[in-house]
Order: sequence, then structure tokens, then C-alpha cells
Amino acid sequence: MQTEQIKELVIDALEDMKAHNITVLDVRGRTSVTDWMIIANGTSNRHVTAVAGNVEEKAKHAGLKPNGTEGRAAADWVLIDLIDVVVHVMTEQARHFYDLERLWGETPDAGQAGQKDA
Repeated sequence: MQTEQIKELVIDALEDMKAHNITVLDVRGRTSVTDWMIIANGTSNRHVTAVAGNVEEKAKHAGLKPNGTEGRAAADWVLIDLIDVVVHVMTEQARHFYDLERLWGETPDAGQAGQKDA
């Protein structure tokens, strides 16, 4: 499966579960770990868990095997590693605290990071 297809699959899975503030960050050239990060909010710990579970289910159904999933126990931030795409599903509080967009976002002269409201 191509990276663009994986990104679309993840965004669809997030939207299916009513995730909020879906943001796609291009991190190619900034890290060798992944090419894209997709960040989304859940409304509660239970919602974060459900959203992350839906992403994993859709990925597995499409033949992808996540390289790993972290954070399910605390459920304020669940990370799903799909190799070329890393998905972060977070509570609003965790997202604000860790501020991944600032850490990994676009440089000011390179334009804005892609954002899609759901």
C-alpha cells in the first residue's frame, strides 16, 4: 500500500470515529523514523481508545500490520506506528501539553502544516 493510501485510510478511520482537529504533518527530512505524522483529538480517554482501535482495525483490514502501538493503558495519548505514517490520537489536554505541531510542524518559511477539521 502506498503512503498516500495509508494517509487516506487513517484520515477516514479518524473521521469515522468523529476525531477532532485532524492534522497531517510532513516530517520527511526531519526524522528517519517516519515520513508523515497524523495527529487527532479524542474527546475523552475512552474516545481516544476507540478512535485508535478503529485506526488499527482499518489498517489490519487493509493488510497493514502496525509496527507497534503505545499508550493504550493511559489512553490520553495513543501512538500507532504504521512505518511511513505515525498516528497520534490524544486528549485535548495531552495535545496541548506536548504540542507536537510546534515540535514537528512546518518551518515558517516552508508554509503551513496541513490541517483538516473533523
